[in-house]
Formats: sequence, structure tokens, C-alpha cells
Amino acid sequence: MNSQKSEGRRYHTTLEGTRRARTILLLLLSVLCTGKYVLAQGLIIRNYNVKEGLANATVYTAVQDRDGFIWFATPTGVSKFDGKRFRNYSKKDGLTDNDVIKLVPDTRGRVWFFTLNGKPSYYGNYTIHTESNDSSLIFNNYGHYMQHAFEDSVNMVWFQNSDNRVSLYDNKKIEYKYKRLPTNLFYFLWHNDLFRPLEPYFHVSYVKDDDFGKDQKSFPISPYPLDDETFVARIRGNPVLILKNTVYSYTPKEVICFFNGHDWGITDEITSLCLDNDNLWVGTQRALFYLKDFFRGARNVTKLLDNHYITGLLKDRDGNIWITTFGDGVYNIPYKNFYFNYLDNTNGLYSHSIFSILRDKKTGMLLVGQNAGVLSAGVLNTRDASRRFRQYTLDTSSGRNSILCILPYKNDEVLIGADNGLYTFNTTRQKTALLMPLKNLKDVDISASGKVRVAAKDQITLLDGYTIPWQESQPLITSIACSGDTAYYLGTNNGLYYATDTRRNLHLAPVDGELQKQSIKDLKWVDGYLWVGTSDQGIYAVRNNKVEKHITSADNLASDICQQLYYDGIGRLYVSTNRGVSVIDIKKQTIIRNITSNDGLMSDDTRGVYYQQGMLYIATSNGLCYFNDHNMPVDTIPPTVYLSAIRYSDTTYLPRNNFVHLYKRKTSFEVEFGAIAFDLPDLVEYQYNFSSDTASGWTTTMSNIIPFPDLQPGDYKLLLRARKYKSDWSQPVTISVSILPQWYQQWWARGILILIGMLGVLAILRYIVRRIKLAEKRKTEYNRRIAELEAKALTNQMNPHFIFNSLNSVQHLILEKEEKQALNFLADFATLMRQMLNNSRKSYISMEEEIAFLTRYLELEKIRFAHSFTYHFGIEPELKDYTVYIPPMIIQPIVENAIKHGLAPKNSAGHLEIRLEMVDDLLYCAVDDDGIGWEHSNSIKTGRLVKHESTALSVIKERLQIIKSFNGSVGKLEIIDKFKSGFGNKEGTLVEILIPIVKML
Repeated sequence: MNSQKSEGRRYHTTLEGTRRARTILLLLLSVLCTGKYVLAQGLIIRNYNVKEGLANATVYTAVQDRDGFIWFATPTGVSKFDGKRFRNYSKKDGLTDNDVIKLVPDTRGRVWFFTLNGKPSYYGNYTIHTESNDSSLIFNNYGHYMQHAFEDSVNMVWFQNSDNRVSLYDNKKIEYKYKRLPTNLFYFLWHNDLFRPLEPYFHVSYVKDDDFGKDQKSFPISPYPLDDETFVARIRGNPVLILKNTVYSYTPKEVICFFNGHDWGITDEITSLCLDNDNLWVGTQRALFYLKDFFRGARNVTKLLDNHYITGLLKDRDGNIWITTFGDGVYNIPYKNFYFNYLDNTNGLYSHSIFSILRDKKTGMLLVGQNAGVLSAGVLNTRDASRRFRQYTLDTSSGRNSILCILPYKNDEVLIGADNGLYTFNTTRQKTALLMPLKNLKDVDISASGKVRVAAKDQITLLDGYTIPWQESQPLITSIACSGDTAYYLGTNNGLYYATDTRRNLHLAPVDGELQKQSIKDLKWVDGYLWVGTSDQGIYAVRNNKVEKHITSADNLASDICQQLYYDGIGRLYVSTNRGVSVIDIKKQTIIRNITSNDGLMSDDTRGVYYQQGMLYIATSNGLCYFNDHNMPVDTIPPTVYLSAIRYSDTTYLPRNNFVHLYKRKTSFEVEFGAIAFDLPDLVEYQYNFSSDTASGWTTTMSNIIPFPDLQPGDYKLLLRARKYKSDWSQPVTISVSILPQWYQQWWARGILILIGMLGVLAILRYIVRRIKLAEKRKTEYNRRIAELEAKALTNQMNPHFIFNSLNSVQHLILEKEEKQALNFLADFATLMRQMLNNSRKSYISMEEEIAFLTRYLELEKIRFAHSFTYHFGIEPELKDYTVYIPPMIIQPIVENAIKHGLAPKNSAGHLEIRLEMVDDLLYCAVDDDGIGWEHSNSIKTGRLVKHESTALSVIKERLQIIKSFNGSVGKLEIIDKFKSGFGNKEGTLVEILIPIVKML
């Protein structure tokens, strides 16, 4: 029993010292050993550690649950991973112990946690279930811990513990079974018709048990070949046992060893195993071994992660490989990287920066052109058919000498264009030779008949022919392309040039103006079309000097910055850019696809492309990538969308598809979610629709949290979906949200409150309006009465004034002994007084009454002043159509002043004119005299007279103001001295007055 405990604790050994946590891309070197290892392709491996969120750098094992999450067991808890985010669980989150040594997923979607304290627990329905929150897990383990788990035909979970006792969990309780029967691991393995293992393999100290399998046959050496499909199917369908560094396939009839580490140079004990289609992954305490096509009988071994303690291996549903380690975190090999082959300075090349590539059709030799960096030498890398690498250094005496192009040339020779010359390389003898020294070579092209044209900084040369010099003042040459045996195009940083062998004079090509001044990067002549790659404007297709097609990033070109063009001879043009490679169908002149680092390239900075017999080679600034062009992986399966949490009113709730809550004011409703995507998780896009009407459109976001501030009561439906890089949209996840109204938000409560409020407001408004109306009515009546009384009082002030002046006139006549005239004057005066007294009792009199009154007054004044003036009334005809009422005693004081102070002092006869007109709703009255004038009159008046006259005028102005207060009409009084106011040489005074009236038909 102690030995079994020791075996169970093997994964529990801790390795102190956490290594630096970071994500890395490692191009791993396959080691060449005598007869046992062959050089295989490099693999891009990604590392996850504590810095990325992993619970601990020591990871015991990894499993994938039914939803697709990857779980990791560590000494400090478990981590759940969706490809981008780690969610860690420890004792404070419900675990029975932080040190989880094994994880077991079952078919019901639960993940069981095996800990050394032996307490059963699992994760399901967003919750960790233990005996503290789930009574079905109450169990007396008697100090032993779970080691293995199986499922029966009805998906009940069976456990075997460190004391070889068996227990059953039937979803209601967990209890011991078979107390009187001898049970151990082999009991479950033997009864394979009853139990299905929940683990991919088992570590054992022996492979044949005396209690179970007495008649079982054991084969230390497999009697079947590894490429036997029946045998391989048997291995995949039955339990796998690991005994030290050997691996067995177990059935009740036979136990067969199908892998022996010693036969493959593996001497360390095997810690973990993964069957990956036809491949086999083997983990040991010191390294990881990748046996490609193992189940096809191949003997290809790649040693990876040297000096790493491999604790577990997992192949997920997408085909990604997960490697857990002791102290180095978790490594991941994306599934698509198995379709690619990588070369750089770690597995054969001189450096990682590549400029040109070619594969010799005759010998199968791969040629890779580079620059030696600090040595300033061009380095030609070759890899022969046996995958042996050699490096050849070109001239280093003239500075930088990068190998810019490698072209097929003559039999057994290729042409190499480098910065400082043109070289040949014999693929049979594997020797380089300088063909032509040049300064700053830019490009080389070979015509269909074999003519070699070279473009350099200062010349254009036809090999074995002529040379055309190129001045430094001219544009910088970048590329050359033969359009036939005798004609060619030259690309520069400022336009396109053209020349022929007969006219050796380079001139600007007569192409469309759009292209003429472009900075050209590369040229390629294909089937009558000149394809022009530019530095920042994409690519042009030119035919007969006319641009037929312009393709840019707006047309899905990987980038407008083109670096090299390559034609594969079968209708496809490859455009190398700083953001990947675009493939163009030259007949349709459309982009077929783009190839970027998201698809598996080592870098988006691509320098060149080469294609041969279905294999595509792409040179990048970070190495060479080559792969089968027809077998390029594309992950079109949508990701799984999951809910993480729902938050409302500062409270976080477990994910659910139906959320019901009572409304709270100014509270945000928030949904946190995610998508399971282990490849390019940062490119996952999300869409949501909150109206449940998908026709109204989806909202796209890269965030995994959607807030809805102050969500009002109502029923809502939230739809969530996601997509990975180049995948379709997933089926939407639906969340029904019901925000229940408070009692005061119910329709009946709102109706009652609104009705009560309206009635209250109406009552208040009615009371207020009534009070205002009464107050306004009283105020208006009061003001009107006051105004009338004031007007009458002022009118009565005028009466004594008039009487006093009239009596003075009578006195004057008596003193002059004109008794008869005085008697007549008194009779007329009495009539005038009676008329005046009648008018003084009225607020308004008719205009006819006013004119009659003024006429009788003027006649009296003529008698008084001995007929020294004449007068005239000018009445507008329109006034005769209406009955116009005006306030009394407004015009008379002005007329009196005109006679007494204007006409009386005049030495000659005077004239007085009174004009009456309608101006809007006012009566315009002008009293115009030709007397001595206003200014002259004031100069000869005594102080008493001035005061008397100003009092009369002030009374008139005050009466006009009082009339405005209750009538609303604005009157006006203005006195004009005609001599001073520009009336020529005319003397006299003009008094204008606007009188408020009442007009009636």
C-alpha cells in the first residue's frame, strides 16, 4: 500500500523556483542522431506561465471538459483556460485542497478534482461541488485518496482509491462497493464490458495481474506491425498502460507492448503519452519526443523541450497539443503548425532573415539566400535531398552583399543576384562562381530565350551584350522585367521606363498618368500583362500601356506596400508585402486569398515566394516557411460562446439563460462572456443583439463585457455570438432578461398616482386662476376708476383756466365801452360754458362735438383779439366715415396757447390751422400758427406766464399718460418751432399731438 501511495505521489513532487513567465515562439531544433533520429520540421510552440494567469508554473496534468475548456491541475489550485483568459480556483473558491494532483472529466460535463486529502469534489454548472454545499458528496475516505476513475454503461462514476477500494457515485450519494472482493486497477480493466476509463493512460508497476488475467497473454514485443490498421484500431480503442519506458495496449485476452523507449533511444521513464492520429507523443522527465507517422511504421523522432520535465500531454478537439511541465508552465503547439515546416538559424540556416529562395527541380536542392549580418557577406544556404545543410559565403570585400534573387539558369546552374555581383552556383558540384562584378545590383530577369538582364544602381546590362549607363541624378532603379527577347521595362522610385535592344535609349513608358510617378518596387511580365508592385499604392495590371486593374488593400490586398512579385506558372501571382502574401488569379485579376502569420507564417514581413509541385515556400524576416499549398489548414468551425457572469446592482450572479430581478434605480445590467478559441484568441469578434430582432442588426465588439445602464422594467432578449479568424459566426447564446417593476411602477399604481396628481393639479390651478382673475378684475376696475377720476380732475383743472381767460376778455370789452359786443360775448360765453360743463362729465366726446366746441371758442377769441387772426379746420375725409371719440379738453389748451402767445404778439394778421387725420388707431392733430414762434415767445414771456403755460402742457401730457394706463393706447405731444426746425423762412409754431381715440362705424 505504501508503494502505491508513493506511485500516486509521483506527480506531486514540487520543483522550487518559478521560471520567468512569458509567451514565446520557439523554433525547436530536431536533433540528428546515428540511425535513431532524423531531422524533422521545426514546430512553433507557445508557452503559458504565471504571468499569463496560470495558477502555478508546476502543472501536473491537463484535461478538456465537455464545453471545450482546458483545465490544469497545479499545487496551488486549478486553472480553467478558454484560450485567452485563465480562471483560477483555490480553497477560497471552494476546493477541498489547493494541491490538485489529477483532473478527470466525465460525460456529464463534470470535472473531478483528485486531491491528497481524499475528499471528493467536482466542478459543474459554474460551481465547485464539495461536501460543504452538496450532501451527495459526504464520504468517509478513511485517509485514502482517489487514484483512478471509470464510468459504467449508465454514466455512473466509479473510483478506485489508494487502498484499492472501490466507490460509486450515483448522483445521490457516494459509497463503497465490493467490500469483500479483491479489487484494484486491473479489476476495472478486466471488466472492459462494464467500465470505460476516464483517463487516457495508466502508470503501472506490472502489466499482468494474478487475480485478473491468469489466461491473459503478454507480448513484450509486438507480434503485429505498427502500420497494421487492425492493431492500431485496437490500440486506440483499449486502455494504454505505461510501465517505465514501455507502453502496452491492454485487453482481457492480450497485453501487447507497442512502444519500447530503448528501441528509440529513450532511456528515461515515460511520464505521459498522447496518441495523435498517426503520430505519437512521448513525455519523459527530461524531454518531449514527437514520433511523426509512428502508426504508419515511420521512424521519425523529434526531440523537443530538452531538459523539461513533462508531466502531461493532451490533444484537444481542435488538434492542438498541450504539454504540462514541472516548473515551466504549459506549452501549446497549435494544430495548424503541423501543416507547416519552418527553417531558421536554429535548425540549419545561417540566420533567420531570408531574402530569396529556389528549389532545384533536378536535384531537389533547396537554396536560401541571406545576408551574414556583421560579416557583410552574402550567405547561400543549401539543403540537399537528404536534408543536409551547407553554407556558402559570397564576396565580402565590397561591403553588404545580400543575396537578392536566385533564378534557374543553365543545366546544373542557378543564377544568383547579390548586392555586389552576379554569381552562378553549380548544384551538382556545389560550387559558386562570380559571373559579373557589379555595384549595388538591384534586380535580375531572364527572358524566355535565356537573355539575362541586370539592373544595378548605375547601369542596365544585357549579359554578353551591351550596357546602358544610369546617372545618379536619375531616379533610383528598383527592378527590371523582360517583356520579350528584345524589350524590357525598368522600375524606379519615380516612374516606369521602357527600352528595346534596337533603341538603347531608356525613356518613360507611355502609361496612364496614375502610374507614371509611382514609386515601383517590383515588376513581373506575365502573358502580355505587366504587373507593377508599388511601394505604397498596391499593384497595377498594365496591358498595352494602359492600366486595366489597380488592386489595393481596399480590395483585400494584404498591404499596399509591395516587396516582391512571383509568378508560379499556373495562373497565380504572389505578392509579398509587409503584412503577408496575397495570391492573385491573373485571369480574373482578383485576390484568391491572403497568407499571414495568423495562418501560420513565422512573420508577416515577407520577402519572397517560390512554388514547386504543390509546395509553397515563403521567405520572411524571421525564417522560411514551406507547406503543401493544397493542404493549408483553415479553421472554419465557430467558437463556443459561454457566459461568465451576470451583474446587477453591484451583485454578481452565476451565469444563467433566464435572469429575473426587481428593478433598481440607476443600476447597470452587465453580462460578461467569452469564447473558447485556442488559436488566435485575440482575433475573436463578438456580436450582440438586445432587441431579439436580428433584422435590426448586430452590434460588433471586441470586448467580452456588455453593460446596459439603467435598464428599465420590461422583458428583454439578449443574443450573443462570436467568430474566430476566418470562421463563421457561432449559433447565438440567448439570455432572457426580465426586470420586474416596483409596486409604484405597476400600471395600475401609475394610473392612480397620475389621476390623483392630475386632479390635485387641476384643483390647485383652478383655485389659483380664480384668485388671479378676481384680483385682476378688482385691480382693473380700481385702476380704471382711478384713471377716469384723474382724467376728470385734470379736465376740471382746465375749466377754471378757461373761465379766467374768458372773463378777462369780457372785462376788456367793458373797459373799451363796447357794451353790446360784451353782451353778445357773454351770451356766447354762457353757451360755451354749458357745453364745457357737459363735456367735463364725460371720458370721451365725439370729434364733431370737439370741433363745435373749438369753433365757438375760436369765435370768442376772434372777438377778444379784434379779429386779428383767421382759422381753418383741415379734416381728413376718411374721418367722416367713422364716429370718432376723443378725450375732452385736449386740443383747446393748445389752440389757446397758439392764439395768446403766437398770434396775439404778432404785429400783423395771423392764421391758425387745425388739421385732423387718422394715424393707425390714433387721431393726429396738428395746431399750426404763423405767429412769432415758440422760441421768440418764450423769450418775451414773464416767469409767471412760462410757468402757467408749462402747467397747461404738463396737464395734457399727464392726461395722455393716464389714458394709456387704462386704454393701452400711447399718446404723444410735440412742439416744433418752424423757423428753427428747417421750415424755410416760415415763422410760427407747430404743435403735433397723437390722441388715443375710440373709433366706431
